[in-house]
Amino acid sequence: MPTVTELRLFAVDLPFKTAFRHAAAARTTSESLFLQIRLDDGADGWGESLPRAYVSGESREAAFALLRDTILPALLGRAFQSLPDVTSFLEKCDGKALPEWVRADVPQSSAWCAVDLALLDAFGRAFGEPASLGGPPSAAALERYRYSGVVSAGRGWPYAMSLLKMRAFRFPQVKLKLERDGALQAARTARRLLGRRVDLRVDANMAWDVEQALRVIGDLRTVGIESFEQPIAAGDLAGLARLVRESSAGIIADEGLTDRDSLRALIQRRACTGANVRISKCGGLIGAHARCDEALGAGLTLQVGCQDGESSLLSAAHVALLSALAPLTPGVRYAEGCFGRHLLREDPASPSVQFGYGGRPPRHPPGAGLGVRVDLGLVQRCAVDQARVS
Repeated sequence: MPTVTELRLFAVDLPFKTAFRHAAAARTTSESLFLQIRLDDGADGWGESLPRAYVSGESREAAFALLRDTILPALLGRAFQSLPDVTSFLEKCDGKALPEWVRADVPQSSAWCAVDLALLDAFGRAFGEPASLGGPPSAAALERYRYSGVVSAGRGWPYAMSLLKMRAFRFPQVKLKLERDGALQAARTARRLLGRRVDLRVDANMAWDVEQALRVIGDLRTVGIESFEQPIAAGDLAGLARLVRESSAGIIADEGLTDRDSLRALIQRRACTGANVRISKCGGLIGAHARCDEALGAGLTLQVGCQDGESSLLSAAHVALLSALAPLTPGVRYAEGCFGRHLLREDPASPSVQFGYGGRPPRHPPGAGLGVRVDLGLVQRCAVDQARVS
């Protein structure tokens, strides 16, 4: 029975080709965590996450410390009889560490994502099976999707150039990252340069209060925008419910959604009409799949998103999730992710898993585990901290 014998954790800054800005942050590197798990049979696997304090309550430093000091020592010596055995364990965990390891109220979903993916990858390789959800990812199923373009917040000629690139790449859907001020002008510029046929939506990253949001939503609807992601603070469920009632627009929860309890609260309070589920913030592939099922079951619009700076390792998991959701009705409305070297200067995972012209989805890499290989040398070169548990 394959057993975990060593775990290596890396805090990694993968450089971006250009700065990425929105109302909650601006960054030029990925600010990632990578986790390598080695088994006694010689197999190894990798996990990845991108902790964001304003999303899941975890800074990268806090997630690194929680993994190094608590979660990884508990994983050492863990054995599984089969890949379904691994999946059952992760379903029991539901996007978090076991409660006897870490209290459930401790922010940890991003830290656990690295564990979830590394276990699926390592034991998938050990048993010679793909880390999928109900069968190998299907190229035919993925063809129903088109990835959205995402435009960083900005002004002037650089912002216009970003929009023109979206037009040249023929994205059918484009999401605008907005800052606290200038939303209407940014949206008008986007509509003028992208045309009327593009499905245009916005992400405010908690930029406004309720009154500002109601006013800006009314303004932006005049240029054909109907979907508004996290317009106000994540914890303001009463305010979000008011936006749903009074604006009649699509209100997508993002930073306020990380685990089962947060999604249930949003549903019970009728505080959103849609959910942005991201693997990194929702505790990994298994936890994210559960949140997608719950969101669809509640009649929410589903967006499967990403953290800016994901490598092809997380993108492979993203494609596996989309493939599993493809047969569902209504299914995924928006897909964001698989940026690869469109954003990163170097991608430590290969083969590359990134969208193509027109937002066409990538094929899932064939093979066991997540199907990609991680360049340890590149990870070490970009690492700002590392730890080993053995």
